Amino acid sequence: MPTEFVPGNRLRLLNSGADYFPALLAEIEAAHSEIYLESYIFADDEVGHAVAAALCRAAERGVQVSVTVDGFGGRNFSTDFMPRLAAAGVRAMLYRKEIGPFHFRRHRLRRLHRKLVVIDARIAFVGGINIVDDNNAPDEMRPRYDYAVRIEGPVLEQVHHAVRRLWEIVAWVNLKRRLRLAAPLNACCTAAGTQAATFLIRDNIRHRNDILNAYIAAINDAQHEILIANAYFLPGLRFGRALQAAARRGVKVTVLLQGKTDHPLLRFATQALYVAVLESNIRIFEYEKSFMHAKVAVIDGEWATVGSSNIDPFSLLLAKEANLFVRDAGFANELRASLNTALADGAREVLADGFARQPFHSRLLRWLSYGMVRLLVGLTGYGPRHWRADEETPGLSPEPPEQ
Repeated sequence: MPTEFVPGNRLRLLNSGADYFPALLAEIEAAHSEIYLESYIFADDEVGHAVAAALCRAAERGVQVSVTVDGFGGRNFSTDFMPRLAAAGVRAMLYRKEIGPFHFRRHRLRRLHRKLVVIDARIAFVGGINIVDDNNAPDEMRPRYDYAVRIEGPVLEQVHHAVRRLWEIVAWVNLKRRLRLAAPLNACCTAAGTQAATFLIRDNIRHRNDILNAYIAAINDAQHEILIANAYFLPGLRFGRALQAAARRGVKVTVLLQGKTDHPLLRFATQALYVAVLESNIRIFEYEKSFMHAKVAVIDGEWATVGSSNIDPFSLLLAKEANLFVRDAGFANELRASLNTALADGAREVLADGFARQPFHSRLLRWLSYGMVRLLVGLTGYGPRHWRADEETPGLSPEPPEQ
């Protein structure tokens, strides 16, 4: 089903926490009716406390404030923030409370990975930025590099519906009748600008492949350039084939990935695919200036996406995700320029000759990491055919650890 873009929006690209948190805090302070906030992480740091304080002030002046934080990413949220928020009248819940590191269940990897805020049904924020200080990281990884978008206009209705729907589901699952919602505000759907956009989610019911399909459709239509920046990149068969086909028909394909990571297993697993990617004439850069957490892409200077979804099996098969997709040359080229600055100032290109000369133990580590990630996905029972390797058809596959 083709992606339908809604015209009439005003979108502002926000680069990392330096842009995002001042804009977010200003809108929270101006709220008068309701606030929804969803985050994977809500950190016990300067930014976390600033956002919590603003939410408390909003609740104390009569705003209905509803906060949902993932039970794994925000596993200390219940002790660090919940009592303070509840005392001020903020309604807060955990999504799938973490029950312990040694209690593995197949749904444990189905996390709330969305980063969404909707204020008074008139302003929304969509992106990859958690409630965490960009400098809350090891010295060599500071500051965190990421993106979000401030939204006004008709596409806001889609975001507003998504956050209300999730809140109702989590309240029902947790038997918290007192947290059920009153009649909804009508989202402000009047035209606020000229930009066309649509908002897509990924869940395990009706929207399992919406984000994946939107990516693949845009890649298949690409004529000149595909520029992807993604923190965790382990594409499945369909995505890998689409990128390879684009490169074969002459599209310039560039992928910006992490050079410094908080999840070494995923990085090593991704590197297992480097040989296949490079042999397809796809350029790979690793961002080494700091911790790159972005999940964005630009195609042909016309199409762009900013959101929470990585291009890996955990995002595309398991987690709840949310991305804004934009068809607007101005927005796409602003994001493209920002990514090109990151490529020039903080990234190193991975070259096929140098990578192929790495020692056997490095190749073995990458191959084992790839296998471990596949095993984890298989244990969940949610590994559909589009991510499994298929020996009869070409696609991205790991290099063999031959000596």
